[in-house]
Amino acid sequence: MPRFDLSPADLRVYRPEVAEPADFDEFWRATLAESRALAEVPRLTRVDAGLVTVEVYDVEFSGFGGDPVGGWFVVPAGAAASAPLPAIVEFNGYGGGRGLPHERLAWASAGYAYFLMDTRGQGSVWGTGGTTPDPHGTGPSTPGFMTRGILDPATYYYRRVFTDAVLAIDAVRSLAQVDVDRVSVSGGSQGGGIAIAAAGLSEGLVGAMPEVPFLCHFERAVGLTDRDPYQEIVRYLSVHRDAAATAFETLSYFDGVNFAARATAPALFSVALMDPVCPPSTVFAARNRWGADAAADAGAPVADIVEYAFNEHEGGAGAHWPRQAAWLAERLAERLAERPGA
Repeated sequence: MPRFDLSPADLRVYRPEVAEPADFDEFWRATLAESRALAEVPRLTRVDAGLVTVEVYDVEFSGFGGDPVGGWFVVPAGAAASAPLPAIVEFNGYGGGRGLPHERLAWASAGYAYFLMDTRGQGSVWGTGGTTPDPHGTGPSTPGFMTRGILDPATYYYRRVFTDAVLAIDAVRSLAQVDVDRVSVSGGSQGGGIAIAAAGLSEGLVGAMPEVPFLCHFERAVGLTDRDPYQEIVRYLSVHRDAAATAFETLSYFDGVNFAARATAPALFSVALMDPVCPPSTVFAARNRWGADAAADAGAPVADIVEYAFNEHEGGAGAHWPRQAAWLAERLAERLAERPGA
């Protein structure tokens, strides 16, 4: 697909004003407090996945409203006898589930504790499936997840998913194999959008690594691309013609640009300049606002970005992981250097 968005030079300085509700922080403070009050200790079950260099655990932790959410926790073999490890919490792309543990071994093979969160209600579009239901009903919606509960932020689908993500970080930090001060988040597409939200709602992360992130700058995205999942919103509003103002007000509580502004950890983004699914301007809108609301004495965290000039939504694909690994190693070294007595 040819380039259809702003020029690369304009993208790098693109910093739009995105609608932000006056009660954004209070909405999320109350949402997280309600679900944290219902959280139970995560349950781990050792799984024989036919792997000898790593240990695999099936995890169930408490998500939104105390709902059980699944995930895979994978650590290097013998991790229980070692010092606590840095951890990666990864979120999945749209429509996919956590799949099978042997499908994602890179981070554990590199010496990290790795947690992959299942996305509630998803897992039946690609990959090898998911196992976490979404027990909450919504009003009328288009097929897919983008318009479920869209007329009220309290019922919107991603309120539950973003809460799951923050509580997944809480759960991982409670595990004996994990160094609580060296936890990072990552994900591609939807997973990148979830990682941005989790970074904006969590304290003390080492880093965030959103790849070609979805769920950013909704109002621009739905008018710029003709691809799903954003087109789910367009189809909904083409039928519910009087609902646009209400729908976009709801979406403002879930816009990655608003979460990005609240982030306190450094970030490594990726963007594909020919991406028709997550247009590059929507990615840069979040990246260019990263940490904008940071305390003046702390300064805004760094937000690096890797541009893939001739790629679509696959972005850097497998070529991007070595960049992430090198970038994260630097952030971990910086965190260790900050410790007393280092």
